[in-house]
Amino acid sequence: MFIDESLRSYEHPGVVFRSGPTGRRATLASGPDIWEIIAALHAVRAETPELEGEDLANEIGAVTGLGRDGVATALRYYAAYPDEIDERIEANREAAEREERLWQAEQDLLRRRGA
Repeated sequence: MFIDESLRSYEHPGVVFRSGPTGRRATLASGPDIWEIIAALHAVRAETPELEGEDLANEIGAVTGLGRDGVATALRYYAAYPDEIDERIEANREAAEREERLWQAEQDLLRRRGA
């Protein structure tokens, strides 16, 4: 695992790997996880599909607070490892939906008790 991560970091300067509650994931050395930047890309594309090229990259930078180099690094990593990043985005979406359902069930329980 560490050898693979080292090779990926060498191939993609600015990308490092961090551990967290959902496992190890690719991140910018001085910024967010790669999957978060790519999720922003998908959101911007859905909201303004006419954006492309530098305009799209600039909007991703505005949404994420990253400079052009950070956006370019994330896009390049995603181009090389799309399945890894897409799986992370999907796992995050599923976790958010699960947490929303649990929160709603908790709220329902609290309302029943008070009735």
